Amino acid sequence: MTFIDSLTLDVADTTAARNFYSAAFGLDDTLLRLRASEAPTTGFRGFTLSLTVSQPATVDSLVGTALDAGATSLKPVAKSLWGYGGVVQAPDGAIWKVATSAKKNTGPDTRAIDAVVLLLGVEDVAASKRFYVDQGLAVAKSFGRVYVDFATGTGPLKLGLYRRRALAKDAGVSIEGTGSHRLTIGGGAEPFTDPDGFAWLPTKTREEV
Repeated sequence: MTFIDSLTLDVADTTAARNFYSAAFGLDDTLLRLRASEAPTTGFRGFTLSLTVSQPATVDSLVGTALDAGATSLKPVAKSLWGYGGVVQAPDGAIWKVATSAKKNTGPDTRAIDAVVLLLGVEDVAASKRFYVDQGLAVAKSFGRVYVDFATGTGPLKLGLYRRRALAKDAGVSIEGTGSHRLTIGGGAEPFTDPDGFAWLPTKTREEV
């Protein structure tokens, strides 16, 4: 396994979710797939999704259309040490961060998304790192027991590991959460579940709608 093929979110209403993601971010099932499910979950689901873009104007545009489409603001758009960004929660419960490393605009807003980054909140970063390396993923960047960024090829879907508590704080939510992650990651040849309960399935066995 050297790549992420797709991300599938479990949602209660696939039509409503599809309409939201199209209006909010211009996403279709090329990058984000949806599956109907009533799997129980409460609170923080243990992951966030980030849209990385080229400049602040695009952050403002995407966060604005997300809020207009029904998202809830968790962290208002603001400058930070690392750049510029904000966090919203979609009506289906998934948490999305929209961010750029740039602090100034260099042109008009294009609404172009450079990458979709899946950050998994894990209890033991070192153990989860070893697990994924054993599955065939190469490490691109590693900051001890705090954060890991994997090399997932040239595609737009990226994967990282972050301490669960730190990820919840970055998202602006409480760390508490139980039940299903309501997320399935596509990639590799065989199905597996990681130490924190995140499920991976090969493309041929997924059943999205």
